[in-house]
Amino acid sequence: MKTNRIVAARGFTLVELLVVIVIIAALAGLSAPMIMRQVKKADLTEGINNARQISLALNQFEQDYGSFPDDETAIAVKDNNDNAIVSGSSANDRFRQLIRANTIDSETVFYCKTSYTKKPDNNMQNDKALDKGEVGFGIIMTADNRGLSTSGSSARPILAAPFTAIGVSTRKPLFDSDAYLGKGVVLKMDGSVSQETIAPTTKALKLNGKDILKDGEGTVWGPGSPVQFAYPAARGGGGSTTTTNPSTERPTL
Repeated sequence: MKTNRIVAARGFTLVELLVVIVIIAALAGLSAPMIMRQVKKADLTEGINNARQISLALNQFEQDYGSFPDDETAIAVKDNNDNAIVSGSSANDRFRQLIRANTIDSETVFYCKTSYTKKPDNNMQNDKALDKGEVGFGIIMTADNRGLSTSGSSARPILAAPFTAIGVSTRKPLFDSDAYLGKGVVLKMDGSVSQETIAPTTKALKLNGKDILKDGEGTVWGPGSPVQFAYPAARGGGGSTTTTNPSTERPTL
């Protein structure tokens, strides 16, 4: 009489399981840098796309109020839209004027991923609009806190990112070379957005080989045109402006 024999399946030994685990860990270790690189590229792309959207809003705002946001336009925005005046000198305060003026209806475009930002919640009621941490870009102002305009050179930058957390907290133009693979996002007067090199040691953002705020002969700003950033207000912190030149004369831009 023929009988069927049941053959038990052979299981993995502990050594074999350990070998498999080591192989998986090694593959994960090899792929992790590539995955991180792709994540940073995606963050860079998001910043570029958002900068383009801000450019459109700034151009419309300039048509309506004569310049990019500053203290004088804040008064005009209040008068024209019957709302509270936007006070403060951070990038959040400057950009908030675009929302109050109904030039733009979303907080999302002002965001880019940095160490000092958080995802905007699109709560734009009163002072909740562009709350601390919801803006990633700094906007360039004159040395006496006047808003720029497109009447200057089309190659001049308007805004940039990403700063380091220390740069934001101390209000110095220090840029994060790790965030976007050594590149910074720069929006220019002509509406173009470029990827510019951040020096890894000095944290300076270079434009045509010179620091982005550098004025004088051979720069996009020219002589006698000192400028500064209005810095974003970090989540849980503050933000303001910093003067890069002690001159108190208003530059011709």
